[in-house]
Parts: sequence; C-alpha cells; structure tokens
Amino acid sequence: MPTAVPPGAEPSRAIVPTDVLSSSSVSSSISSSASSATAEPAVRTAGPAARTAEPRTGEPRARAAFRPDIEGLRGVAVLSVLAFHAAVPGLTGGYVGVDVFFVVSGFLITGLLLARPIGLWDFAARRARRILPAAAVVLVATALAGGALLDPLRGTDLARDLISAAGQFANWRFVGQQTDYLAAERDPSPLQHFWSLGVENQFYLLWGVLLLGLARLLAGRRRTVAVTLTTLAVGGVSLLLCIRWTAGSAPLGYFSTASRLWEFAVGGCVALAAPALTTRLARGGPAARLGGGLLRVLGWAGAAALLVAVLRYDRNTPFPGAAALLPVLGTGALLLAGPAHRALGATDAGRLLATRPLRAAGRLSYAWYLWHWPVLTIAQARYGAPPWTTLVALTAAAAVPAWLTLRLVEQPLRYGSSPAPRRGLAVGASALVIPLIAGLTLGGGTVRALGDPDRVTVAPAGAVDGATLLAPGARVLSLTPSLARAREDFPPGKGCEIPLGAESSPRCLFGTESSPDRIVLLGDSHAGQWISAALAMAEQRQWALEVLVKPGCPLATLTVRNNVLGRTFEECDRWRENTLTRLTAGPKPRLVLMAGLNRYGGQDERTEGWTRTLERLTALGAPLAYLGDTPMPGKDIPTCLAGSDGRSDACFFPRESAFERDPLLDGLAGRYGVRVLDLGPLLCPGTGPDCPAVLEGVILYRDTGHITDTLARVLAPRLDHALLGAGAVS
Repeated sequence: MPTAVPPGAEPSRAIVPTDVLSSSSVSSSISSSASSATAEPAVRTAGPAARTAEPRTGEPRARAAFRPDIEGLRGVAVLSVLAFHAAVPGLTGGYVGVDVFFVVSGFLITGLLLARPIGLWDFAARRARRILPAAAVVLVATALAGGALLDPLRGTDLARDLISAAGQFANWRFVGQQTDYLAAERDPSPLQHFWSLGVENQFYLLWGVLLLGLARLLAGRRRTVAVTLTTLAVGGVSLLLCIRWTAGSAPLGYFSTASRLWEFAVGGCVALAAPALTTRLARGGPAARLGGGLLRVLGWAGAAALLVAVLRYDRNTPFPGAAALLPVLGTGALLLAGPAHRALGATDAGRLLATRPLRAAGRLSYAWYLWHWPVLTIAQARYGAPPWTTLVALTAAAAVPAWLTLRLVEQPLRYGSSPAPRRGLAVGASALVIPLIAGLTLGGGTVRALGDPDRVTVAPAGAVDGATLLAPGARVLSLTPSLARAREDFPPGKGCEIPLGAESSPRCLFGTESSPDRIVLLGDSHAGQWISAALAMAEQRQWALEVLVKPGCPLATLTVRNNVLGRTFEECDRWRENTLTRLTAGPKPRLVLMAGLNRYGGQDERTEGWTRTLERLTALGAPLAYLGDTPMPGKDIPTCLAGSDGRSDACFFPRESAFERDPLLDGLAGRYGVRVLDLGPLLCPGTGPDCPAVLEGVILYRDTGHITDTLARVLAPRLDHALLGAGAVS
C-alpha cells in the first residue's frame, strides 16, 4: 500500500480548497438569452423577496425572465462550501460549490452578452459597481481585524494578500505560494477565498472582449456560430490544461484562470443551446411532452451528480481535473433543465431549488461568502482550532455582517439608478484604491512592529562538539535571525528543490564547481535545509557541492502517496531511481551526505526501504554520512514567537511528537558503515517533556518543520568536525 506523506511534514501537502465564488455578482434576474423572446413574467413573492426578484433599473427587464431555481442553486452552492469550511461531518466535498458558481456565471454572462450586446465600458462599469464595493468593505474590515488580532508576521502576509485581492490577482499570488515548497506550510490566508473572485473578474474581462468583439464584427447566425466555436475551443483547451496541471502541479490546476475557464464555458454552452430547446418545447404536442419528461430526468440527474460530489469527494480527491466534470456537468444539467418557457413549468428539481430557504441563501451568497472565511481564519489564528460546532456557529454569525452588506451596499448599487459608465467605473476604481491603501497601511504597521526587515543578522560561530550550540565566548545580543526575517531564512539554491512533477534533478553545483572532488547532498527538503552547512564543508576544502533533493520524496526506497497530487507519488520513485543511477555512472564523490524527513510510512517500511537504498549506495564505494532528522515542532515557530512578543517558552512543543524512531540511528547505519550525526539531543536538550524553539538566541525553525538557514550555518562546524574530521574520510 502507498504510504501517505504526513500532513504538515513535507510541504507537498494537500491544498485545502478555501473558496466559493458568488455568482450573485451576476444579477440573478438575468436568465439565458433563450427566454429573451418569450420571457415569462418575473416570479413575485411577498415582502423583501419581491423587491429583490426583479431589478428596477440596474438591468433591462426585457432581456430575460427571473430564474428562482438559479437563485436557489446559488444557495445550495454557498451552503455546501460553508459547511465544508466549518468541517461539518459528511460534507467532505462541499468545495465543489465553487464549480457550481463558475458554471452559473458563465451561463448568465453569456446569456447577457448574447441577448443585448452593449459597449465594453458599459459592461465593465456594471460589473465593477456590482462586485467591487462589497468586496472592498470586507477587505477593509479584514485589514482592521487582522491588524488588531493577528500577530505581526501574519499581519504582514495579510497586507500582501490584501493588495493582491484588491488588484484582482489573488489567484496568481496563491499559485506562487502553494507551488513554492519553501512557503507552502503557512497557515491559510484570511483572504485566500478571494482567488475565485480574481478568476471570475479575469473571465469577465476575457469573455467581454471576445463576445462583444464578435458582436461588432458579425451578426445573426454568423455571430452565433462564431461564439459557439469560440466557447468550445476555449473550453476544450482549458479542460486539457486543467487535467494536466492537476496531475502535475495541483496549485496551478486549482487556482489558475486558464484551468478554470472550461467551467465557465460549460455554462456558456448551456446558454447557447437553450434558445433552440425553448423554441422546440414551446410548440407543444407529444414531442414537447416527451422533451419535458426528459428535462425532469436531466434535472434530477444533475442534482444527483452534485450530491455525489459533495458527499463522496474529499481533500484527497485530485481536484479539479477530471473529477470536476461531475459537479460541472451536473450544474449544466440543472441549468438546462430549468423552466425555459412558462408553458412547461419548472422541473421537479427546479421546484426544489426554488424553495424560499434556498433562495434566501442564494440572495445572501455573495456577501456571506466574502465574510465567512475571514471570520473563521482570524478566529482560529487568535484562539486556536475549535470543534466543528463552533465553526458552524461562527459561520452563522458571519451572516450578520453579510446581511448588512447586502442591504447597505449590494442592493443600493444594484437596484439604484443606473449611472453612466464613467461613474460606474469611478465607483469600481474607488473600491480598488481604498483596500490598497488599507493594505499598505497594515503592511507599514507590521514592519514597525517587527523592526527593520532589511537588517542583516550574522550567524554566530557554532561549536564543533559539546552540549552548547555556540562556540565558547560567542553570544547573541538579540534573536537571530530577526523575527522579520525568520520565515524567509531559506537555504541558498532555491531552484535545486525540483517541482513535484519532475523526475530528475537539474545540475545544481556550489563551491568550486570545477573541482573533481565533491560532496553530494541527497534527500528531500529536510536534506535541502542543510545546503549552507554542506557548502561550508565543501568550500573549506575547495570542493564542489552537488545538491540532489526532491521535496516530499524519501530517499529510502518506499512508495508514498502525495496529498497535493491526491495519488501515489510515482515521480518520487522515478526520481530516486534516476538519481541513484546518475551517482553510479558519475565520478565517485568524496562524501554522500544523506538526510530526510523520518516520517514516511511505518517503522518496518522505513527499515526495509533504507536497507534497499543503502545497498545501492554502498556499491558506489564512497563514504556515506547521515544526519538524523531534526525535531518537528508541528506549528509555525516564527509566527508563534511574533505572537508571544518573542517569549520562546510560549512556543515549546512536545518531545514525544517531535521525534520518530529512526532505523539508521537504531543500528542500521552501522551495518553499512554509515557515519551518523544525531542532532536531536542538541536541539532538544535535557529530558523534560518539551523541546525549545529558540536556543542561545538562535531561532531554530522557519516554519512547522524546517530549520532556519541561520541554524544550518551555526551547525556547520559541528557537521564538519563529525563527518569530515580527522580520519572521517579517506
């Protein structure tokens, strides 16, 4: 059986979907262009629903009939995602709500642009005043809450996220973060859900230019054919990219615009097909009755597809990829099966979606979506992870500011007098600039709280042996690295840690590259954290250092499951084989320095896997050395220190969870003549129940499980003395 990489250990962990896009950003009163010629009267209900069912002046009423089933569908989507984020048992696939919203958005926008082509500036102005003001309110409120409740380091991250969210490119920021193993272990941002809003706005820009451009160039049937071919082409290419990127680079597949356009295109295809369907059904007769029956079956099939995805998918499902076809096509079926003509009535599934509770959730969906995630993440960052019942209560509480935003911001701008495009764009520009100012202000405050981030700290001299970290007489006057630098205290040669999908390491040499003598650093990211120490050893002898590391990939010969990819990490097995073959074919190294996370598989699996690998390596005839794995804090140490005013005792972590039994330290190394250095007793001294986060003024960890580069440099003399000292290497 494949062995799962432990969560939080290697950075190739699962990407938790933290999003739902609100298609209420498109007026719910817009239907498909199918009904523009035979529009049924808008459904009216008593009380406030009557006022929200039909816009007065914001969107032309002649364009389409009101679709209460779409409003209810938005309610189903947002409730499923809220339940997923609140960790409600059983709803493990609730994140597919984002796909529902993308399809609905593609359906509505395509219908809008086909029913009544408008100017691009007018289109942009309407979208801006519909979407951006409510988002700006949440961004500013999140900045204020984050500045007051979060530690300075998380406040710094929040400021950067706020700027990207306000600029509508948050999805690309999170692509960069999640594909970077050096930063992938950080806690989710309170604004991570804004990635989907960025995708939607980028879709609006692309789709508006394409469809309005075709409307200017073509007319009638030629325009319809051109739009259909464009939609199919964009959707097909996007689907192929989605499947490929989900398998090879999950964050790119999940967050990028190109891999999500096909979901909008499915909605667009439904909008294009609906007019012909409506015309045929409106003629009546046996064919229409048969068609109505087929629509009912299609509607229930679509509802079943969504239900299966919500109940059966989970965090390990490779998503979106091919798995997204189920909720996307299910949503398309529900849209196509909706009431296309008054004479047909609603399908059974449509009647269910049009119930008042679901429609109420649908009306609130955009604002509720914007508010709930900051409430959950900031509360958890401040007070720790609560039980799911508390998360549900917090999510329900987020409905209060959401309702106020709906009544005071969304509805006045949506149903008020329609401004000229220039005024609409001015509203949108203000909604962009104000959050940007808030982000810059928050960032400046966190910089002042943390001190000068550009201050360079020099690592003190380390001891060559003994119980102390530093050499005799060495002192640290303040924390090193500084709190402002600790999480960015990465090893050099960032490009040496190859992507998940790569199967061979690039040529990555340091030191005296032309030297025939070299040290080979071999393993995963827990080996890569020792680059500076190994480089110091090589430079002292004018040798070269060759780095062969792959994050999430054990050097021991055992198969693992990668939670980001959601499948067996086949690339890891091929990388290991390619690397061992490469070492065998090349010149013999002066030293092979091995290290890695000691948490892959069980004890027996690790022993068997290391035995197979060591048999291959000993055939090289080169000296072998092994660094025992460093303690695993299991929590973000720099963030903890920043939140406790630098008090290191507040960031202790349990000794019993910091270590796993290591077969090489238990005697396997001696059988194969491997020189071993166990740094565990030095980094977690004594026999007490806890391990420290700071020793002698040196911050030991830059995240939840990797040491700072400062510590690697401090420990370089100790590694040199133990592994390359007198008699160590022939």
